[in-house]
Amino acid sequence: MSEQSGETRLATLAGGCFWCVQADLEKLPGVVSVVSGYTGGSEPEADYELVCSGTTGHREAVQVTFDPARVTYAQILDVFLRHIDPTDPEGQFADRGPQYRTAIFYHDADQKRQAEAALATLSASGRFADPVVTEVLPASFFIPAEGYHQTYIRDHKDRYARYRHFSGRDRFLESVWGRSKAPADWRRFVRPDPAGLRATLSPLQYAVTQEEATEPPFDNAYWEHKAVGIYVDVVSGEPLFASRDKFDSGTGWPSFTRPLVPENIVTREDTRLGVPRTEVRSRHGNSHLGHVFPDGPAPTGLRYCLNAAALRFVPREDMAAAGYGEFLYALETD
Repeated sequence: MSEQSGETRLATLAGGCFWCVQADLEKLPGVVSVVSGYTGGSEPEADYELVCSGTTGHREAVQVTFDPARVTYAQILDVFLRHIDPTDPEGQFADRGPQYRTAIFYHDADQKRQAEAALATLSASGRFADPVVTEVLPASFFIPAEGYHQTYIRDHKDRYARYRHFSGRDRFLESVWGRSKAPADWRRFVRPDPAGLRATLSPLQYAVTQEEATEPPFDNAYWEHKAVGIYVDVVSGEPLFASRDKFDSGTGWPSFTRPLVPENIVTREDTRLGVPRTEVRSRHGNSHLGHVFPDGPAPTGLRYCLNAAALRFVPREDMAAAGYGEFLYALETD
């Protein structure tokens, strides 16, 4: 992959161990794929052993293919910079040497401008005592790493988790950005039995999510809620909608124009009232959320009309600590 074209774009980023950078960025909605590899040196061929010698000029890096209609380059940079130590000139965490230095490899002038602006903002934030040293460099050829590196975090989950913990990466990120539980917790959600759900949900929450009840309009927690943050499934915790996409539909129920994570939304036909409607459910929790109608505002023309009892709100300032830091990008206005 060498150039941007069509409906997808490329971002090339070096953040130390490419396993970690791949794991962090592939969770981002709108990212199509993340490939680990080597770039930045002059040699057209390289392998892990050569690059680890620190003599090739190459760095461990990832090449991200993303859909710009779903996630912007600036949002990718924001997530990337929140998962590295941009002040380390000698490597990253336990991995030392020039092959582990951080860099943003730009593919065009606009990417260069955005990368420089992101680093300037980070430098001015006062979050770091030391200067930001992440480099902005022109992208050149990218050499995909060996096949086992591409699937390492899935094939060796326990070994990767131990490496990541003992490398010091997560401890550093926690000290800078705040404590967070593993962002993937909701992805591993196991649905309790009905007795377990009744023990953790209020009677209204159980009736709505498990028995497809509808709560009263204009008399629920979120119908006129305007705080900035995200709404997650009250059962599974999976992220569903962002405050950016919330609007006043005049119905008395919280309404949104689009999901935060479309993969977490399941729809099916509902004819219980004698007319066909489209029910909305969560994928991991299998919770009844509400319905979606084709009478919403731009940009989608949709109205996801939901029950507040099926949702839990996570304010922006608590998202990182609650394990949803990867979705902070979604609170930016279009």
